[in-house]
Amino acid sequence: MPHTRRTLLGGSLALSSALLATPVLGAPALARSGRPSAAWGVQSGEITAHSATVWTRSDRLARMYVETSPSESFRYAVRRHRGPLLGPSTDFTGTTVLRDLPPGQQVHYRVLLADPEDPRRTGEPVHGTFRTTPVSRRQDVRFLWSGDLAGQGWGINPDLGGYRVFEEMRQRDPDFFLFSGDTIYADGPIQPSVPLRDGSLWRNITTEEKAKVAETLAEFRGNFRYNLLDGNLRAFNAQVPVLAQWDDHEVRNNWYPGQLIDDPRYTVRDADTLAARARQAFGEYFPVTDLRGGRAEGRMYRVMRYGPLLDVFVLDMRTYRNANSPGTQTEDRTGILGAEQLAWLRRELSRSRATWKVIAADMPLGIVVADGAANFEAVAQGDPGAPLGRELQIAELLRHIKHQRITGTVWLTADVHYTAANHYAPERAAFTDFAPFWEFVSGPIGAGGFPAGRLDATFGPETAYVQSAPLANMSPSENPPYYGEVDIDGAGGELTVRLRRQGGGVLFTKTLRPGRVGQ
Repeated sequence: MPHTRRTLLGGSLALSSALLATPVLGAPALARSGRPSAAWGVQSGEITAHSATVWTRSDRLARMYVETSPSESFRYAVRRHRGPLLGPSTDFTGTTVLRDLPPGQQVHYRVLLADPEDPRRTGEPVHGTFRTTPVSRRQDVRFLWSGDLAGQGWGINPDLGGYRVFEEMRQRDPDFFLFSGDTIYADGPIQPSVPLRDGSLWRNITTEEKAKVAETLAEFRGNFRYNLLDGNLRAFNAQVPVLAQWDDHEVRNNWYPGQLIDDPRYTVRDADTLAARARQAFGEYFPVTDLRGGRAEGRMYRVMRYGPLLDVFVLDMRTYRNANSPGTQTEDRTGILGAEQLAWLRRELSRSRATWKVIAADMPLGIVVADGAANFEAVAQGDPGAPLGRELQIAELLRHIKHQRITGTVWLTADVHYTAANHYAPERAAFTDFAPFWEFVSGPIGAGGFPAGRLDATFGPETAYVQSAPLANMSPSENPPYYGEVDIDGAGGELTVRLRRQGGGVLFTKTLRPGRVGQ
C-alpha cells in the first residue's frame, strides 16, 4: 500500500532506531566492539523520481551498504546497494546513490557498515525513509524551509531538550527540507553557559572544535558534527530529505572572495583558504555528491526538479559575489551571483515547465543588511531610487522573468533572523520593468533572534506580515525558532505558504494560484 503522511506518522519508522529516536544530548555512543557504528545517523537528499543519495558517517574504517524496501519491516523486495569505503580522507563520511527506484513512492532504507576485513561483521543498521518525486501533477507536495542553526553562541541546550524544533518539523512530515544557509556557525564558538537577561543561564553542550573559530579542515568538520549530537536533528534527518545551501557562517560572518580577514581570533587571514576548507566539509556532511572531496567542478547552485508541480532553484550568493561596498556602482557585471550563475538561472527558469518555480536565495532582495557603517552585505543598499550596485543584476533577472513570461516564481530566504512576507510590485518601485512577486522569510531555526530590518524601495517591497525579536540576539528560549511551510495542492495547483513558529502554530498564511501574476 502506498504510504501517506497519515500512515507514515502512525507507524513506528521514526522509532525504529533507538539511536535516532532518543534525543540524547552529548556525543552518540560509539560501539566498543569490533563492529562499525553509524552513530551520527543517516541523511537523504538529491531525490528524483528514480534515485536518491543516502549519507552516513562511521566511527572507523568501514564499507557502506544501503538496503531498500517498499516495506518498513523489510520483509520483502529488499535490494542491497554497495557504497564506498569510509575512511579518514572524508572524515569517515560517505554517500551511496540509490537507482531504479519507483516514482512517487515511500522508500524505506537501512544503512549497514561492514568491517572491510570481514564483511560479515556489520554494525547495527540505522533506518531512514524518503519519498521519491512524483510524476503525476495530482500528487501533493509539501516542504519546509529555514536557516541559521547554532548561531550567536546558542547551541544545543540539554535543559530545553535540544533542537526541539526539528521534532516539531518532523511531525509535519514534509517531502524535503530546504536548509537555507548558515547550516553551521563556523565563526561562532559555543561556550558552556551564557547569561540570560533574567539572570538565569543558558547551558550548551560543547565540543573541542566549537571552542574557537574554525580555521582547519578538522575544525570545520567538527562544526558539522556538533549539530548531529542532537537526537531531534538525527531523527529528522532520517525521515526528511535535506536540500542544503550555504551562506556566510559556513565560513565566517559576511565573507566574500578575496577578503583579507582583520580579526584577532584568526591566524588564517585569507577568506578563500577558509572557504575551500568549509566547502570540503559541507560536501562531506550533506548528501551532495558533486561537492564531495572538495572537487572544484562541484557547485553550490543547482536546480531540484520535484515533479511537474515544482522546481527549486538553489542559489549561491557567496562564492561569486564581489566585495561588500556602499553599492553605488552604475555598472556591476559581478553582482551577488556572478555572471555565470546569473546566465544559468535565466536559462533554467526559461526552460522550466514546472507550475511553481521557487527561487531559494540565501539572502533577501529588499531588506537592507549592512556590513559595518558604510558597506552592504545583501542586495539592497538603502537607496530607494534606481538600481545600483548588486541591485542591477537582480533588475536584469526580474526583467528577464517578465519579458519571458515566466510565471509561478516565488522567492524564499532566511538569513535575517526573523520571519516576514514581503510583496514586490512595480507600481511602488523605482525600477518598474518586472512582474509582481512574493518573497517569504523564515528563521532562525536555532540562533539569536533580531529585530526586523528596513526595506529598500527600489523594487517596491511592502510587508504583509512580520514578526521579530524586540531586542538583538535574543536566545531561542526567549524568541522561539521560526520555519516556513509550503504546500502545493495536486488537484488545483495552488501553492500555500505558512509562516510557523515552534510551539506557536501558524503565524501567517498566503495562498497563490497557478498562472496568475502579482497575487
